[in-house]
Amino acid sequence: MHFAGCLLWCALGGGWTALFWLIGAAVFSLTTFGRPLARAAIEMAGLSLSPFGRDAVHIRDLGGQDPVPTTAIASVLGFFLNPLWMLTFGLPLCAAYLVIGIFCYLTVRGRSLGLQCFRMAYLSLWPVGRRVISTDLATVPCQQAAVERFARVQLRKASQNERTDRPTSAPSTSAR
Repeated sequence: MHFAGCLLWCALGGGWTALFWLIGAAVFSLTTFGRPLARAAIEMAGLSLSPFGRDAVHIRDLGGQDPVPTTAIASVLGFFLNPLWMLTFGLPLCAAYLVIGIFCYLTVRGRSLGLQCFRMAYLSLWPVGRRVISTDLATVPCQQAAVERFARVQLRKASQNERTDRPTSAPSTSAR
């Protein structure tokens, strides 16, 4: 089913959007500071060609298991480069994915393709700092990140309750 979905996806616009991702990667690879954008664009072009069974996960959700040593530098540069990407290639890509997604979503068989388009529209705005991995592998870091966030919230609530449950000193009722 993945193969048939990918063929249909490429025929309905996935190939053209992947080409646009690659053009953006070529433009940004001309400069040294644009290399993280170029890498992200190449990964997203691959995801745009074959989105089924793969997902884009943020670096912080991977738990430091990414083998690339420049991950920290890429995330810092991504903070500054993502807006540049969004203004140059991100908005046109997002608009293209939204238009394709609306047309796909209007048909009964194209709803899953439309959902993929909407997901890619979101990713096209802010691609740096994401890694494309298989969907099976993507669930593990996302679940671990959710458990860690839940534990932090529970710890915060417990510390707030502890502060409010402290006995306050009763006012003295000495008669004068």
